[in-house]
Parts: sequence; C-alpha cells; structure tokens
Amino acid sequence: MKLSKRCVFITLVIILTIAIDQISKVIVRACVIGQTETRASERIPLIGDAFIMMNVENEGAFLGMGSDLGEPLRTILLLILPILVLGFVLYHILKDKSLDNWSLFAFASIIGGGIANVFDRIVYGSVTDFFFIDLGGVFKTGIFNMADVFVTTGMIILFISSFKKKKNIEQKIS
Repeated sequence: MKLSKRCVFITLVIILTIAIDQISKVIVRACVIGQTETRASERIPLIGDAFIMMNVENEGAFLGMGSDLGEPLRTILLLILPILVLGFVLYHILKDKSLDNWSLFAFASIIGGGIANVFDRIVYGSVTDFFFIDLGGVFKTGIFNMADVFVTTGMIILFISSFKKKKNIEQKIS
C-alpha cells in the first residue's frame, strides 16, 4: 500500500506536534520546580515579567475548567469526548480531498495538540502547563503548553482561511 503525500504530510504534522509538546513537557517536569500544596511553582522569567515559565499540573481543561467535576463526568468530558472529536476530525481530513495544505496543517496541528494533552491526562492524570504571558494588563493569558499553542494556531489558521474562502466565493459571484 502506497501512502499519498497528503497522508504523509498529515501524519508528520501530527507526530511533530506531539513530539514538540511532549519533549517540552519532559524538560519542564525535569527542570522547573512544580507547584505543591505548600509551595508555589518556580517562576522563571523568559522575557522579563511579560513571558514567564512555570510548572503547573492542570487537572481540568483550558484554564483549569472542569477540574472540580466528579470523576465520571471529568472522564467523559476530558478524555472520551476529546478522543471521539479528534477521531472525527482525523477521519474528515483524510476523506475531504478538497482541503488545501493550510487547512490540512491547521487540522493536523489541532489533532496533534489534542492527542498530546489527552495523552497527559491518561498517563499523568493532569496536563503539564508552563507558559504564562502578561503584557501589563493589555493582554494576559492563562498558563498553557505547546499543545495549546498548536491547537490555537490551527484554529487561527482555519479562521483566517474561512474568511479568505468566503472572500473568494464572493468575488466569483460578483
């Protein structure tokens, strides 16, 4: 069976996304002192106080949402549902031959980031987050990781791509 360039591209993006995320988390777990009940996480300034690295284990989803849910509901919402959605998205991009390379990259980045965080939840019971940005009140993030960066980047690419496609369709109609 010969794999198409398209399938190889999708697979490589997913694997690289997972690898970058997991390698970064191994480094953070090994080198940055994490938060405990009696101690805050070590805070390492990367760019002054604007970009900080720390080690926080997140038992919930984005920004810790869902961490206070009971175990059965948390398992459904943070493990089973994401696995089903990621499987559906993967099936969609493998079957939809009309997707351009940017959309394929975006979807594959989202899948890779999602798989990486689901992997953490299965293996560690939480997701290791470690970046924090605070631009003096103008812009402030929650604590996030590389998987989150890939998912967010993929969503932004899809958002921009949808506007470009809509503009192209409108130009063809005019």
